[in-house]
Amino acid sequence: MKEFALTGKKRETVGKKASKMMRKEGLVPCNIYGEELVEGKPVATAFAIPMADLRKAIYTPEIYLINLTIDGKERKAIIKELQFHPVTDALLHVDFLEVNETKPITIGIPVKLNGLAIGVRNGGKLNLSIRKINVTAPYKQIPEILNIDVTKLELGKSIKVGELSFEGLQIATSPEVVVCSVKATRASRSAAAAATEA
Repeated sequence: MKEFALTGKKRETVGKKASKMMRKEGLVPCNIYGEELVEGKPVATAFAIPMADLRKAIYTPEIYLINLTIDGKERKAIIKELQFHPVTDALLHVDFLEVNETKPITIGIPVKLNGLAIGVRNGGKLNLSIRKINVTAPYKQIPEILNIDVTKLELGKSIKVGELSFEGLQIATSPEVVVCSVKATRASRSAAAAATEA
């Protein structure tokens, strides 16, 4: 997993009004949920990060371990949730989850399809249905991408999450979810019809 460094400053005031003021100053309100629990729930630390610094970690298909420094204190975290404005798509809020080397985390890993599927060679079209698969493991065991071999995938067939396994990772996405499939095209249907007639 690639690493990315961010520096934030604790928020003294919270709430909608304070958050709105921060955004006008180019800051994004954030929370980090740590190891400490109160009544069974993680305690959140409120802080802010300049949008200009966050941009590279947010607008990318890659996943990062974030080396987060808040008022001089270093913490390792992953991005847990992003909130965007429903109309403008502006980033409104970021939730981080603190991690350590032993505690398993659940995170979405980008999928990469490898090889030329038999169905594609026969005129079909390969479709990727989901871009990420959720896995659970300590962060040091989590890869940057999940490689999936599609060479044996035939026309009209699909690969579901339940058919996959990755060493050291527990898959958290539902096993019934379709990852990719080879769908018939007009050309492949015509070829199949011609072959049948012959």
